[in-house]
Amino acid sequence: MNPTALPDDPASFPDQAASFALAGPAGKLETLTDLAERPGARAGTAVVCHPNPVQGGTMHNKVVTMLERALRESGLDTLRFNFRGTGASAGSYDDGDGESEDLAAVVAWLRRVRPGDALWLAGFSFGSYVTIRNAVRLEADALVSIAPPVGRWSMTDDVLPTCPWLVVMGEADEVVEPQAVFDWIDGMDQPPELIRMPETGHFFHRRLMDLRGAVKHAIADWLPPLRD
Repeated sequence: MNPTALPDDPASFPDQAASFALAGPAGKLETLTDLAERPGARAGTAVVCHPNPVQGGTMHNKVVTMLERALRESGLDTLRFNFRGTGASAGSYDDGDGESEDLAAVVAWLRRVRPGDALWLAGFSFGSYVTIRNAVRLEADALVSIAPPVGRWSMTDDVLPTCPWLVVMGEADEVVEPQAVFDWIDGMDQPPELIRMPETGHFFHRRLMDLRGAVKHAIADWLPPLRD
């Protein structure tokens, strides 16, 4: 089903799958929302961030859409958006700094329209870098990181999350060095839950359904209570 197009900056979270623009620091941010099945929806919303736009990453990336599906099927309503300079979003790529402010603007809107919701952040590759570095600042209640790009961007200078946190990493990733990710996690005082997927590359070719199941199983105990 195609999302319903709505006016910019809606005053409430849409009650159906919807597309609209949100005001961002560099201009409009192209946004998609969708709803978990009712009844059974949880009192939380997940913001899902896409991979590097310089390399063609958008909110329609197959890993992003499967991650969004896993979160929504777990009971969370979802929000995806295109970072600055991607798709219909204004601005230009800013190596994670401006994209962090894009994420903050989206979360600020979400806090306004759903002040009682748990905030989940999720991302794939570059999107996981942006969400990891901002999880503490934005007071995320949970974090899901798919193929975090350790070694491609610095992950050592930011305050690491203490909320429930899942990392999924393919052991045959050809873009991010898997051992660098495993070593990074081994060095943490409060490491995330780690799922290692054998014979799995960066884009999870032929493993997307496995990714969906792994995420749903891992986050089941972290989910917020049922929505009223």
